[in-house]
Amino acid sequence: MAQHFLLSTASRTLSLRQIYKGGEEAAYKTFCEMRWPETNGEAVCPRCSHGETYSITTRRKFKCKNCHHQFSVTSGTIFASRKMDFVDLLAAICILVNASKGVSMVQLSRDLDCQYKTAFVLAHKLREAMAQEVQTGEVLEGHVEIDGAYFGGHVRPENRKEDRKDRRLKINQTGKRRVVIAMRERVGRTLPVVAKDEGEGVALANENVCRMATMSADEASHWDLLHVGYQVDRVNHSECYSDHGKHTNMAESYFSRLRRMVDGQHHGVSPHYLHQYANHAAWLEDNRRSDNGTLARIVVSNAMGAGVSRSWKGYWQRAA
Repeated sequence: MAQHFLLSTASRTLSLRQIYKGGEEAAYKTFCEMRWPETNGEAVCPRCSHGETYSITTRRKFKCKNCHHQFSVTSGTIFASRKMDFVDLLAAICILVNASKGVSMVQLSRDLDCQYKTAFVLAHKLREAMAQEVQTGEVLEGHVEIDGAYFGGHVRPENRKEDRKDRRLKINQTGKRRVVIAMRERVGRTLPVVAKDEGEGVALANENVCRMATMSADEASHWDLLHVGYQVDRVNHSECYSDHGKHTNMAESYFSRLRRMVDGQHHGVSPHYLHQYANHAAWLEDNRRSDNGTLARIVVSNAMGAGVSRSWKGYWQRAA
């Protein structure tokens, strides 16, 4: 019997031991190479794109010879205004990609010996970098499965039976319940979208799925409208989960990972940021066959290519 890829040595090409053994200079060089891959890590001015710069070694900054603009390797990126060492940033990325079902922010703050707030914001910035590969704007093709799963909005029942309310009624709900609608190619990528009702998935499919694609859905009545524009295979889950190739098991596999992430690691997620965790789970699911060293390089590259996060820069300062 063949060994599963995730159990093999080939899946382990990066470790925290390697990162800290390499030291700060090696981590800094890695960030430079990911920021400027076309020049093998040689600085290029982000303002005028001039390739000749002075190196200010005492502050790890560069000065453009053309426009005299001073910048660092993280200027204008997700890591702009960072205060953590580069080796710690690289370690945080390693921990996040190694955790196949996410990692709690308390655990991450303990591993990095930083405040909970720092770990929280850093992890969300990295999720934004991951989302660049998930929310690409390209339509899904081939055979696409669509399904929805509800998260959040739990109402704790009263202690005494006579005090309990019918939690199915809208008046007794918190209003925080959301559904993650997943559209997943049988051979390809996963596209999650957060909505208030699963029925919104029909309009989302019309926007994000190619008209030449075929689809699979369960027996829910709102998916009946998909037959207007697509050839759709339906499977009744009250009778079976797979019927001669008709199934939504790929979408269910994604929801399995996301639910274990939300319930098992984070123990609850705000509806305002559920899309971040949904994109994180989709990225992990789509890259599950890649070694962890490759995953870390992808995240660093995406973070270096992304702009300053408008959602997370100064997050706690705004809250205060």
